[in-house]
Amino acid sequence: MFSRSLTLAALLAVASPLLAADGDTPLTQERGKSRPLIVIASSSVDPTLVALKKSLDEPANKEAFAKRDMVLYTIVNTIGQRSGKDIDPQSTMALIRELKPGMQKEGQAKIILIGKDGETKMTHDGPIDLKDVFSTIDQMPMAEKEAAAAPVAPATDSRSAGQGAKPGKSGKAGKNPSPEPPAALDD
Repeated sequence: MFSRSLTLAALLAVASPLLAADGDTPLTQERGKSRPLIVIASSSVDPTLVALKKSLDEPANKEAFAKRDMVLYTIVNTIGQRSGKDIDPQSTMALIRELKPGMQKEGQAKIILIGKDGETKMTHDGPIDLKDVFSTIDQMPMAEKEAAAAPVAPATDSRSAGQGAKPGKSGKAGKNPSPEPPAALDD
């Protein structure tokens, strides 16, 4: 009985860090917060990677990238970066394992877009226009909800603006003739 307990304890001691490492992958940490755009290239001078970074330096694209809560991950020869900052090798390997990118076409980078829900939304080999990526995001249900939840300027009450109201009076105090229903909450 003691040997069984000892064996079980040893297995848990070995397996616990491995299980914890899988739960702490970079994509798991991004879930619900941002949309990772991941570029897997064989070289730092890959034309797809260079063109994408150059495109992201343009102010309009940079603003659109930030507006859509996106973050750029690059993996070049098993060296990973998040928004230009190196990530540790274990996190890079966990990211690769989670993505399961498969084989790359000869000389072409692979681009993967992950949604806020953690699901793969787009996979593309070779060069891509950022407008296509933005279009894909804008068609996602969560992006539509975010756009609908954008603050709207309050409407003015037409009766208090002078239609039938006496000067100096703005209708009955404390009463709102058409109250707005409360906004529905998402989980």
